[in-house]
Amino acid sequence: MAKFMNPDGVAKPTANYSQCVEVPAGARRLIISGQVGAKPDGTVVQGAEAQTEQIFDNLEAVLKANGMGLTDVVKIVSYCVGREPLAGMRTVRARRLGTHAPTSTLVVVAGLANPEYLIEIEAEAVK
Repeated sequence: MAKFMNPDGVAKPTANYSQCVEVPAGARRLIISGQVGAKPDGTVVQGAEAQTEQIFDNLEAVLKANGMGLTDVVKIVSYCVGREPLAGMRTVRARRLGTHAPTSTLVVVAGLANPEYLIEIEAEAVK
């Protein structure tokens, strides 16, 4: 089982994430490409919160297809177009992850592959 930590000597996280995670030897590792706010039919949902909901739906579908769930996620990298969508993304993320606190990186970018995308999230899971 992965061990999530916030060691002494490092600033405490400003949100619900861990500074590091120790993954045991022999764990199965799943690396998930950046997910965007597109439904399975390719339709892009509108708004930061709606896109983040769809992103988490997509992440959960990939995880489930591999016998995993959100609690198996050890790392998330979020890309956000500007600062405007951050509040909506953070609201959904906090609700969808609950008390689970994977390691996390947030990058504010000028744009993503499709101008409709406001947010993209990639993840890594272990089991």
